[in-house]
Amino acid sequence: MAYPLQSPRARNMKLPQKDTTSPIVRPVIDWIPSYKVFKERVQRLAALHLNRPTTVPAGWPSKITSERVWSGSDFKSEDDYVVKLSQEDISEIESALSYFKSLDLGFDDVSESTFPLPTLGPKLSEISDIIHTGRGFVVLRGLEPDKYSSTDNILLYLGVTSYIAETRGMQDFDGRMILHIQAVRKESDVAQHGSMPNSPYVNRAQPFHTDLCDVLSLYALGVAAYGGESLLASSAMIYNEIARLRPDVIHVLARDDWPFDEFYKNQYHTRPLLYNFFSGGTNGEEEEHGPGFQFSRRPLTGAHFSPHHPLVPAMSEVQAEALDMVYFLAKEHALEIALKKGDMQIFNNFAMLHARSSFVDEGEQKRHMLRLWLRNEQKAWKSESEGLEKVGREVYEWEKEEWRREVGTQWDIEASPPELRVDFKRASCA
Repeated sequence: MAYPLQSPRARNMKLPQKDTTSPIVRPVIDWIPSYKVFKERVQRLAALHLNRPTTVPAGWPSKITSERVWSGSDFKSEDDYVVKLSQEDISEIESALSYFKSLDLGFDDVSESTFPLPTLGPKLSEISDIIHTGRGFVVLRGLEPDKYSSTDNILLYLGVTSYIAETRGMQDFDGRMILHIQAVRKESDVAQHGSMPNSPYVNRAQPFHTDLCDVLSLYALGVAAYGGESLLASSAMIYNEIARLRPDVIHVLARDDWPFDEFYKNQYHTRPLLYNFFSGGTNGEEEEHGPGFQFSRRPLTGAHFSPHHPLVPAMSEVQAEALDMVYFLAKEHALEIALKKGDMQIFNNFAMLHARSSFVDEGEQKRHMLRLWLRNEQKAWKSESEGLEKVGREVYEWEKEEWRREVGTQWDIEASPPELRVDFKRASCA
């Protein structure tokens, strides 16, 4: 299977220790982009009459045809994607929780066998199919997290999601297996403190991006008084629109020369933003899923809370145009979901981009999400990119990495330690 324009591995570079060059001139592009700047760039590049390809690269589809091609306007109501747990389902979850606690095991030991859901389990397996080969996302509704302790909420969350994607990923370089997404500081406080936490720990909006996982799940222990909506956008719809309107941009997105700042020891690497995916099908035959994205904007654009190292190479104007085109198409076709307390949102990270609106906490109404990075070993999407596979090994096969084994798994019960350092943010997705 040949996928042109993808290097066999991401290329890692280290910057010189001393600045012996002139300052790098970067395109005018923000972490959350300006539509006006984007349109001006499109017009400016068009006036150059560049020799642009008029078809997508060889080996790439001119159009994706599958259930994962959708626009937010296709969903007429929440009933199209919300699965409501019955009282019988909830009683079964609570019985499984009691059974697991009787075994005197730890968080790492939650699985289908230790958290038995004989009736709900098959339904969750069907939901797993929706996530991997259908529209790509589901919201489970009906749990009341205030009924349970902090520990029990984590245990039942692990138990339910183990039927959808059983392998849990390590989410940072300190071994955290679950992350508490909540504001520990307001965006407006940056002037007072002089530094800001990364986006999981502040109330700012987040632009469209992907995480470093196969399947992403959020469990809403609490919701904000205002805002905090979840936005999902089909990567297949975005791809189809670009392939139809600007096939030259597919070439740009699939090349391996995008510079990603690692915000760590002056290092950066280059790789594509767009990949072809497949998985093992029935009878050992590969199942083609087609193109999907894997990137976040911060390593490419820098941000006010996380500036580039001054010597990290700049993206080109052509790349800036392509990056913002993906963002604005995602925004155009996004589905906005107002998660309710107790909801579990589960989606295919490779099949869509996600974003979040800013939010305001007041009193007891505070946004608090538990985040898991998940993988279903049988249904996992794969790529021939060694760079992307390496990320997957570090996240999901961490026991094979000596430095990961030394760290071990960390399970924070009440909250995650916030990243308050600006100069070391390598572990965060956005």
